[in-house]
Order: sequence, then C-alpha cells, then structure tokens
Amino acid sequence: MKPVDSVAGNGRHCLMWLYCGLMLCLMLLFPSGAMLAATASLDFTLHKQGASPSAPTLLIIGGIQGDEPGGFNAASLLVTDYQIDYGNVWVVPNLNFESIVHRSRGVHGDMNRKFLDLAEQDPEYDTVQKIKSIILNKQVDVVLNLHDGSGYYRPRHQDSLHGPHRWGQSLIVDQAELDDARYGNLSETGERVIRRVNQRLLDSEHRYHLKNTHTRKGDREMEKTLTYFAIRNKKAAFGVEASKSLNTEFRAFYHLNVIEAFMQEMGIEFRRDFTLEPAHVKQAIEKELYLAMFNKRLFLDMTNARDWLRYVPMTPRQPMQIEASNPLLAVVGSGRHYKVRYGNRGVANLHPEFMEFDDSLKYIPVLVDDRYKLVRPGEKIMVRNNFMVIPQTEYRVNIIGFVHDGVDDEAGVFVSYENFMPRFSIDRQAKKFRVEVYRGDKFSGMILADFTQQSSVDAGVDLAYYPRQAD
Repeated sequence: MKPVDSVAGNGRHCLMWLYCGLMLCLMLLFPSGAMLAATASLDFTLHKQGASPSAPTLLIIGGIQGDEPGGFNAASLLVTDYQIDYGNVWVVPNLNFESIVHRSRGVHGDMNRKFLDLAEQDPEYDTVQKIKSIILNKQVDVVLNLHDGSGYYRPRHQDSLHGPHRWGQSLIVDQAELDDARYGNLSETGERVIRRVNQRLLDSEHRYHLKNTHTRKGDREMEKTLTYFAIRNKKAAFGVEASKSLNTEFRAFYHLNVIEAFMQEMGIEFRRDFTLEPAHVKQAIEKELYLAMFNKRLFLDMTNARDWLRYVPMTPRQPMQIEASNPLLAVVGSGRHYKVRYGNRGVANLHPEFMEFDDSLKYIPVLVDDRYKLVRPGEKIMVRNNFMVIPQTEYRVNIIGFVHDGVDDEAGVFVSYENFMPRFSIDRQAKKFRVEVYRGDKFSGMILADFTQQSSVDAGVDLAYYPRQAD
C-alpha cells in the first residue's frame, strides 16, 4: 500500500497533466491569446448637459431596474436628442446596466433597495456609492428616478388594475415637504407638474396622480430606496412611474412629459430633435445605431444589423472600449462570440477573428463617385455609384463581400454595388459593407461603404454623431 502523501502526490500530477491538456485544447480553440478578450465595461455613465453652474440642476436617473424600458429609453433620449439652453440637466440613463442588458429587474437583487444599508461585499456596492456621490453633489437640486410601474395608481380602489396598490402613471413623493431644501415643497411642486402633464394625455385612463408613501412613518421598504436616500440628505426627489400596461414608446412619451414639466417648473430651457408624440418617440428610440471599438479602428453600423457578423477583427491586446451613438448600446460576452445589446434588446452577434492590430494608419484615400476623399478609420462613405480605395505602400485592402479572382489587394479597383455578394453585408437590407485595411497580417482599420443613398452626408462621417461626452 502506498503512503497517503504519495497517493496525494500522484493525484496532483494527474491534475497537472489534465490542466495542461485542457490549456492546450483551449489554446488551439482560441489562438493568439484570444482567451484574454473580455466583456466591455457595463459601468453606468453620467452625461452633463448645460453650462450654467449657478442655474438649477435636475438629475435624472434611468435603469435602476433593468426590466423597465420606458424609463431608461426616455433618459437615453435626453442624452441623444435634447439640447439644454439654460440650466443644467444631468442624466444617468443606465444605472443598472448589467441588469438592463440581461432584461432583469436586478441581476444581483433589487438595486432600489440598497440605499439604506449595503455590505461592501455586495457586487453593486461601488455602483451604489458612486450614484450616491452624484446625488450629494452640491449642484444637484432635484432628483428624478424613472420607473415603469404596474397598472394605474388611483387614490381609491376601482378594480384590480386601478387602485392605491398600483404604481403606474404616478408621481411619488416620500413626504409632503422637505425643510431647508430648494424645491422642498414636494407635494405642491408635484401637483403643479401633474397638472401640466395631464393636459397632454393620450387617454383619460392615463391620468397622473400624486402618490405620497409617507416613508418616514415606518415604510421599511421605501426607506431603502434611492429617492429616500436623497430626501434624508436634503435633496428634493421624486419617483416617476409610467404604466407597464403601455408599450415602451408610450411609457417613454409620458416620462418625457413629466421631465419637461419639471424643467419648466425649474426654469430650465431646452430643445429637442423630435415632436413629442409616441410615434416620433419610437422613431427616435429606433434611429441609427453605431459603435466603435479599439480606438475607432473597428466601426460598425448596428442599424438593422444581421443576426451574425462573422470574422470581425478583434485583439486581446487592447481593452474593448466602446464609443456608441446611444448610451444604452453595449457589447457583452467573451471568447468565441460577443453580443451587441441595445438596452434589453439583442442587436447582433459578433464572431471575432483574433489578430494583432496596427495603429499606423491615419487616413484611407478613396475615390467616391469620382470625388477624392481622405477618410479616417472609423468613418462611413456614402456611395451612389462606385468607389475605389487608392493604393498605399505597405497596406492592402480587403473589401468584405467583393469578389475579384486572383487579387490579394483590392485597392485600386473600382467597386459598385453589383460587385458585392449580399450575404456579406452587415445589414439586413444588404446595403452596407466593410472595407478593411491591413499592414502585413495586422489589422490597421476599416471604413464602411454604404449604398443606401438615403443620406445627404457625402463621405467621411465622423464620430460627431455620438452623444455628449460622458463624465
């Protein structure tokens, strides 16, 4: 019989060989260090709009619960489609970003019950501390926490869908007044806001009411909420609830009406890029989506994207920092494929091809419909008839979906729409195609050739359409 320690030693040797074999298999499956690729950060973002430090500041928070799209879509539209001319509007559209992309109320529990007491070991501890510090910023005057609530709140019971036990279509206060706080007359302010909102109802059933939870009188659940944290720290705060009985664009419509009523109450002057009607809200939510990664070397138009985009150049050597046209756009996953998410909706799957990247390419010279352009990596060219990438020493061009037998470098060749195989487009309409540039075997960057001919933009569409820089 072998001594016990020898048996343990043999076991360790067996485990070592098993581990080495497993690692070898993984290296074969994921060459070039691809296993190091990781999910892009899902930290929330803060977007500060306006430049009037002495004027009132409204803080709007969306997405504290990830299954309430009316709130976080409305907040994202404030970032992408509103301009603040006087006053200040700070927006956190994606507070619980991980739960948003997973369409969950709370992947790690209900975040809106973590503001009274929270252990440092909680996965969301840092997120909660960070949003607390923003709420406590001396410049913030009023906090709005956007929610989608059940049914329709009514002060008196009407039926199972309409009554005091419901939350939808309500403006929530924890108490009637808050001493020593700007806009501390919570009930009076709330009633004035509601009167404005109720002038723009789409249906009488959608009427808003003020709901006072009287939290201080012993409501143990409401004591844990974000709004009551603000109240305890002398900040006027309101919960805004749109009904889950309504479609997302209707919920966002009502959220925006409430927000605009608060801005009017506070003297904040604003403009928006669409008419405030549900159909136009829906169009704004569904407008073009773009994302760029790896310092803009990789650029993808996600509007009506195909379910799968294959052989997407990626590198484990650089962090996957995302620049996106909307703060709800995210890339999640690792290893064999990634998922692009827009809020709680899936947009596309990216199948990576791992390789080394080259950062030397500054411009890509192209002829677009007989006009010469210098286009930077991470831009889009609008093509009506044809285009040609002008050859550059040391670089070669691979136009995805373009077939030209016997040619390794597709620079110097005029390409028209008829030359493409539609299935290689990145969009379902088969109008947008990737143009990739390489230096040897290293990926140097790409542009998109767009044949939709629906845009007045000529060429070199830069990242200027991205939302205001997040702090």
